Amino acid sequence: MKQGMTMKAWVSTAAATVVLGCFGIAQASELAAIEKQGFMKVATEDNYSPFNYIDRGNPAGINKDLLDELREYSKFDIEQEILPWTGLLASVSAGQYDVALTGAIITDARLKAFDFTPPIASAQHYFLTRAGDDDINTVADLDGKTVGLQAGSALLERLPELEEMLEAQGKSLGKVVQYQSYPEAYSDLAIGRIDYVINSVVSVNEVVKSKSKVFKKGEAVSGPGFVSWPVPKDNPELLAYLTEFFLHLEQTGKMAELQKKWFGESFDQLPSEAITSVEQYRKLTAVQ
Repeated sequence: MKQGMTMKAWVSTAAATVVLGCFGIAQASELAAIEKQGFMKVATEDNYSPFNYIDRGNPAGINKDLLDELREYSKFDIEQEILPWTGLLASVSAGQYDVALTGAIITDARLKAFDFTPPIASAQHYFLTRAGDDDINTVADLDGKTVGLQAGSALLERLPELEEMLEAQGKSLGKVVQYQSYPEAYSDLAIGRIDYVINSVVSVNEVVKSKSKVFKKGEAVSGPGFVSWPVPKDNPELLAYLTEFFLHLEQTGKMAELQKKWFGESFDQLPSEAITSVEQYRKLTAVQ
């Protein structure tokens, strides 16, 4: 962080630099071209439970089930390729794929390169700490404590919200440690090298579910957030088609059914429209 820059200014600058540096101009097929060629190309990942992962050699997760639903809904074929997360969004933005079926958190920076389908899950941020740590139970208890997050993650972009929540109570944000992956952060949290980790609600619930004796879920440290499928900019017909698909899932009750299956709850208050601009996103999340 440059001297004199606030956390908010540094995060916004860094996020914009990453997006502009990694994402090219989208050239993905529009809907008419997809229908003419008879197939749509989608990219997924395989190591982000419960969204996409491999279970006993087979794809699993909510996006696997949603892909099955999309294949049944569509009159054209769906060609799927599994990519590592590190290159997935850049490949979709560059037009190599028409959409990413992944658990992407919507951010200001990502909205420069993508439009997003109606959300499939909440991405509100929560803190996670050690199960036996009785000193950290509320946001106020995070005063001056060391927090861990994944480097380059969407969580960093909204960290200033926690900073403001703490300052409103006369508290302050402590040291921020960035990790190459969340498993590394969880490992350091478990042994006491850091005091808490911030992640989205689905991921926090997943960790607590699998390791309830090690970790406990804290309070929300951001306003609302959304997990959605990214579609390259300038593909309005394809975005509208996918929005109609999500409306179909909502009306038939299938989306709520899959959310309960994979997340343990349905997110009934999610927006039903596609999200295409920073202004719209900030209005929906009340981010100022």
